Amino acid sequence: MLIPEVSVSPPPLKQTPLYALHLGRGGKMVPFAGYDMPVQFGPGVLREHLHTRTSAGLFDVSHMGQIALRPKSGRIEDAARALERLVPQDILALPAGRQRYAQFTNEAGGILDDLMVANLSDHLFVVVNAACKADDEALLSGHLSDLCAIEPLGDRTLIALQGPKAESVLAKYDAEISAMKFMDAGARRLAGLDCFVSRSGYTGEDGFEISVPAQAAEEFAKELLADEAVLPVGLGARDSLRLEAGLCLYGHDLDPSTTPVEGALEWSVQKSRRKGGARPGGFPGADQILKQFEHGAPRRRVGLKPDGRAPVREGALLFADATSLQVIGKVTSGGFAPSLNAPVAMGYLPSSHAAPDTVVFAEVRGQRLALRVTPTPFVPNTYKR
Repeated sequence: MLIPEVSVSPPPLKQTPLYALHLGRGGKMVPFAGYDMPVQFGPGVLREHLHTRTSAGLFDVSHMGQIALRPKSGRIEDAARALERLVPQDILALPAGRQRYAQFTNEAGGILDDLMVANLSDHLFVVVNAACKADDEALLSGHLSDLCAIEPLGDRTLIALQGPKAESVLAKYDAEISAMKFMDAGARRLAGLDCFVSRSGYTGEDGFEISVPAQAAEEFAKELLADEAVLPVGLGARDSLRLEAGLCLYGHDLDPSTTPVEGALEWSVQKSRRKGGARPGGFPGADQILKQFEHGAPRRRVGLKPDGRAPVREGALLFADATSLQVIGKVTSGGFAPSLNAPVAMGYLPSSHAAPDTVVFAEVRGQRLALRVTPTPFVPNTYKR
């Protein structure tokens, strides 16, 4: 008996509150993390990238998940202690008005997602990756609901304004914006809207991420774009900017098989959560992660600079020399760096090959191309400290 084939159509792409604005500005739309998102606008990826480095770029990041963790006791320290069950970072010591980078880990020490956590005095504000947000919400509900109300903020839109002129653009609405330092976060009133603003971003430039009411997002974005300093920027330049800054893209440079130590993210794990600290361990995979802090990890994420002009893309296999058949690593992000007018990449290598200036080889279209291990960021960041 023949069983008829059943074709299953993929779910329709979701649209952000800025979808119509993207179309009106000539955005070239592509699927991304279940959303219809602009990969570029009329000026193109190169101009959008360089404009962000010299002026201000506006990014739609409202596909990301925004979640409030509200302590049932009313004590913010209870929410902080609860979240520390799931991340290796010190959330308890995070002061009000500050934000911290963190990772959800699994029992093997791998990274389930990376996220931003802000202390807003009466609750924690969490931003997670779009492709992981349903799983992250379930993770939080499953482990923290005894102490916290988990509130996905579906009525909020997240916009990023990045670049050296971002401060002057926002200061027209709130002069106190200029006093914010990198990773400061808090409530602000912008263009008559109640916003949450953090001085942070994903480009290596000074800039801000702004959570605004979804129903007002399009008008707010239009107002920002009316400033001659601001251009809309799509996913293409967002990727090249974050690569130049040496920032990880979840699902590419980080995944559930990669620990924070392997990912070169030791800086994000405070001493209080390590061996000998005030609250060592207590998070998933702590034994493996803390062991790697003491003894090192078998492999490391590194920056790579190809010797020639040809970009080395994600997935390229890495070898110790030009003739070896033994694969020792893989490129996880790679492309052309407009700010450097040269290709750059990141990938994983055995710790024995991870020292700066080590030369390895990538296989590209049947040829072996030399790459040199290079510290990141490739382009110095300009965060306001």
